[in-house]
Amino acid sequence: MNQVLEQQTDTVQRLPVMESFYTLQGEGAHTGRAAYFIRLGGCDVGCHWCDVKESWDADAHPKYPIVEIVEGALQHPGRMAVITGGEPLMHDLTGLTLALKKAGFQTNIETSGVYPVSGVWDWICFSPKKFKQPHPGIFEQANELKVIIYNKSDFAFAESFVPLLQPHCKLFLQPEWSRSNEMLPLIVEYVKQHPQWQVSLQTHKYMDIP
Repeated sequence: MNQVLEQQTDTVQRLPVMESFYTLQGEGAHTGRAAYFIRLGGCDVGCHWCDVKESWDADAHPKYPIVEIVEGALQHPGRMAVITGGEPLMHDLTGLTLALKKAGFQTNIETSGVYPVSGVWDWICFSPKKFKQPHPGIFEQANELKVIIYNKSDFAFAESFVPLLQPHCKLFLQPEWSRSNEMLPLIVEYVKQHPQWQVSLQTHKYMDIP
């Protein structure tokens, strides 16, 4: 192991990893890019339509030292790491992001924003949920707002965040997968009328890739 990386990282800290895998980013601003996903266990937001409910219990997943997590990422040629969950900001991500940056990775996160941001990030995707209010600190730091559209009222929910965000923040509306047939036509019409928004699709599901 690189000695500098070991010195930079708290090797004692362990994080619950539900899964990690190399694939393509399927959603949002970085759609289509190769990415190494690190899905951390633990979430208390409670989205009823969540497709990874098995991630909610942090204690159900093995805890790995940060150095070992980064070593796994280094086995692949892509240098974009996406930290997701669960709700990854339940954990202090300072050590993990410093280690990833030291190893040459772009650090991206997808978060509901309900906890204060920890870590050093190149891209923060803020995906708020109705089930728990976001921490106000997320608004100045978000690079991307991605709102899941499950029903018609979610359009107003999405718009409620726009005045709080920085002007450069990209805005995405994404249909909830099980309701895509119903919601996608509404999203298309909404974006046509409100062109500051873009459509995000779960392209990895359409392509049948992890």
